[in-house]
Amino acid sequence: MNGSSSRRWASVFVLLLCHACSEQGEDRAAGPGPTPLGPPEAVFPQDFGFAHAVRELPGGDVLVPDPLGKALYRVDMDAGVRTKVGTLGEGPGEYQQPDAAWPLPGDSTLFVDLGNGRLVRLGPELEFGQAHPIARPQVGGGFVMALPAGVDGIGNVYAAALSGYPPDPAGRGAILRIGLARATVDTAGTYKLAEVVIDESANRVSISPIPLSPADAWGVAPDGSVVVARSVGYGVDWFALDGSVTRGDTIGYQPIRITSAEKEEYFRDRRRQSGVGMSMTSSSDGATTATFFRSGFSEEPNHDDYRWPEAKPAFHSSTIRIDPHGRAWVRRHVPAGSGTAYDLFDRQGNLVSAVTLGGDRRVAGFGAESVYMIAFDDLDLAYLERYALPDD
Repeated sequence: MNGSSSRRWASVFVLLLCHACSEQGEDRAAGPGPTPLGPPEAVFPQDFGFAHAVRELPGGDVLVPDPLGKALYRVDMDAGVRTKVGTLGEGPGEYQQPDAAWPLPGDSTLFVDLGNGRLVRLGPELEFGQAHPIARPQVGGGFVMALPAGVDGIGNVYAAALSGYPPDPAGRGAILRIGLARATVDTAGTYKLAEVVIDESANRVSISPIPLSPADAWGVAPDGSVVVARSVGYGVDWFALDGSVTRGDTIGYQPIRITSAEKEEYFRDRRRQSGVGMSMTSSSDGATTATFFRSGFSEEPNHDDYRWPEAKPAFHSSTIRIDPHGRAWVRRHVPAGSGTAYDLFDRQGNLVSAVTLGGDRRVAGFGAESVYMIAFDDLDLAYLERYALPDD
């Protein structure tokens, strides 16, 4: 390609990006400039296989489920000491693959044991109590998968509904509110799913997501309000229990062109996050059992086997966490290798803060005055860090 052709295609791409920015809406808000979060208050010296949902316990210790290490740890960040809670197995006080820990009322914890396909209530002293199956049969057939992406202040679990075939024509998924004790299920909201490619050839149907295509992200506050970050017209909407919606301003952003570096980072992130897998088995009496596991990619996929957009969306579609000040932390997309960024939105949908960190880090939980991050090094080892919560 000669120089003039290169410049012409570059000009076309710039115009496309400008057009994408203009389509975000007339009420675009610039918001505050990014501010470094600062150095961590504490870094645990030993690595974890993986962690993504930790729980600060009364007194300051942290409960860290490690699904790849197959261990549940009680961690003292200041002393640099961790101790295992429970043991591997299928019986009481045992687990097969610990995945996440969420706060429950009464200083209790909802512990997700993927390997045994159950949700376990841990008491204030981390004693193992009542267990509920993740796969919950429904009247009339089918299952609801109570795999938490959030838990509210009274213990309701919020989970994404399983996608069926054919996909929803509007490309939307349901957010389910599941009452474990009462065995109730209702819809708390909807969100835009990632775009997919459907292949119906050779007497089979294959549905594959388009990497880095725009998709909404969502999370849950202690009062049961659901926050949804909009991938079209970037901003956040808050859905209250009474059905009212608070819509935040549209936030301007500069789309980031997808290069080979962006593609490599996407699959590296997928490997680090692994992915929840599920297998279904049926017995002769008609009973169906769901088994959960985490699995990752052992090799780099061929980038050319996937369809890619021209540019990244504004943010990652990962779960949004709500801090003790009621702010929603939305993880922004940045150019590959340039660190980590979060936008913080208040309950009115206003962008009130933007924080940055070096390296690859993501929010794993909050304490009363702290935010816990998982930091990945070049060998994909995961380290737990504690930072002071930024001011309002």
